[in-house]
Amino acid sequence: MTRIFIYDTTLRDGSQGEGVNFSLEDKLQITKRLDDLGLDFIEGGYPLSNPKDYEYFQEVKKLSLNHAQITSFGMTRRRGVDPQDDTCLRALLESQTPIVTIVGKTWDLHVNEVLNTSLEENIQMIADSVGYCRSQGREIFYDAEHFFDGYRKNPEYAIQTLQAAEEAGASVLILCDTNGGTLPDEIGRITADVRKNVRADIGIHCHNDSDVAVANSLSAVAHGATQVQGTINGLGERCGNADLVSIIANLVLKQGHEALKSDRLDHLTELSRYV
Repeated sequence: MTRIFIYDTTLRDGSQGEGVNFSLEDKLQITKRLDDLGLDFIEGGYPLSNPKDYEYFQEVKKLSLNHAQITSFGMTRRRGVDPQDDTCLRALLESQTPIVTIVGKTWDLHVNEVLNTSLEENIQMIADSVGYCRSQGREIFYDAEHFFDGYRKNPEYAIQTLQAAEEAGASVLILCDTNGGTLPDEIGRITADVRKNVRADIGIHCHNDSDVAVANSLSAVAHGATQVQGTINGLGERCGNADLVSIIANLVLKQGHEALKSDRLDHLTELSRYV
């Protein structure tokens, strides 16, 4: 039996779904419900994105959580900016969460055409951002954006971005199927290859554009991932994210893994309806 750590991003990725508009009080109440069931990590949002997310990080510190750890989410440093001077990284640290999730570019296409920088500079941006936040006493999760697209086009570089984050101190490397275009067999094959090339724990973050986000997440676990990211009921932008309700039930009931608190699985339906 393997312990699978559950990372909930309902309050960030889920809030990007059509028709979804959580109030600050909604976010705090959902946080308490997620903690009660024993989800391991709750991503509160990006502190600079809007006043509501900023206020969430101030108010959530007042909650007495029993299990879950709150994470803040943001990007690597900007091109040409030292990490200690980067407004995004400063905001992540000022949110005072014990864990910071940093997202960086994996696909060389995005490095060249979105960041307008070199592949080498992108590697340095990842390493600097992870290393600086780690030096400030935070645990770092590294989200590899568009990982599977990047791996298809340039597998050596995609792996190098993960290794840069790992060497700088990231404890979990999350493989993101950001556009939801990858199928389960390929997810499994690529996850297995990553497992051979890094020592850090591996996570999986799937979007549901091909309607296989749950299957993709389970495939990644079968090939070495020990953290699963998703949202309650699969809320999220476009076609949604991987549905944690379905994933948790399958992991525990069908595959014998350990997740949540041992006596709280019966409350999954209740949580689904509450959200």
